[in-house]
Amino acid sequence: MAIKINLNEVKMQPHPKFDGVKIGYVVTKESYPELSIIILEVDGGVEIPSHTHEKEIDSIFVIEGEGEMFIVDSWHKLKKGDIIAVGKNELHGLKSKAPLKCYIVHAPALW
Repeated sequence: MAIKINLNEVKMQPHPKFDGVKIGYVVTKESYPELSIIILEVDGGVEIPSHTHEKEIDSIFVIEGEGEMFIVDSWHKLKKGDIIAVGKNELHGLKSKAPLKCYIVHAPALW
């Protein structure tokens, strides 16, 4: 099942775990168990605590905004155009300075 969608067509909703974060589901494990694609919108000043994924690799593209990302053992500045890849079981987290929007692929599917 191929998909083509415009970023403006993605329906955003509150994230199930984090206040100040919205999530839009583009591709989910129901249609493609090999990967999931989401859009994540993070309000300015919000932190997503450091965590790991047991099975999934994160591929993150920053569409807009800025902040900091914790990757394995240190914080890194984050801005529009940055691409981050985080392996399974690697610690990562996020702090937004300004509203942040990211395109995220999890493989295999997380959502």
